[in-house]
Amino acid sequence: MTTGNSSSASSPPAAASPTDARPAFAVRLLGSACFTGYFPFASGTVGSAFALALYWVIPGMDVWWVLLSASLVFLAAGIPVASAMERYYGKDPSEVVLDEVVGMWIALLLLPKVWFLALGAFFVFRFFDIVKPSPARNFDRMHGGFGIMMDDVAAGVYANLVMQAVRLLW
Repeated sequence: MTTGNSSSASSPPAAASPTDARPAFAVRLLGSACFTGYFPFASGTVGSAFALALYWVIPGMDVWWVLLSASLVFLAAGIPVASAMERYYGKDPSEVVLDEVVGMWIALLLLPKVWFLALGAFFVFRFFDIVKPSPARNFDRMHGGFGIMMDDVAAGVYANLVMQAVRLLW
């Protein structure tokens, strides 16, 4: 879950020190998932919905290896990006929602592209991202991009396991 400091574009947030430069445009674009992380409230939910929309509209995203590859690429890119944004905005900033994108895609992995399963994955992922059962909670306590990204990866794995069970029962 992304909680943190909101900031105006004109002044650095309270967490920024004089040596912390504002992250580059490309870092903010990626880390905030096309600026959805700057939504004034529930930015994690907005980022998760953005991930679901991308999954739904991009052809081939329901192919397991495409979705897994995209998740791994954005996870690898997200660690340094989230670290840079954390240095400027503070611990686990709400502006970073790339972690929600990756976690949401993991929640959808190996599920058929059916609207009610995708919507179920969204809600189950949001639940686990907010509640953070261990080890997600342990990652959430870490500083830096690794912890920011991995707590949502864990929530995505939990959500995927639940949705796989739902799929088997369905």
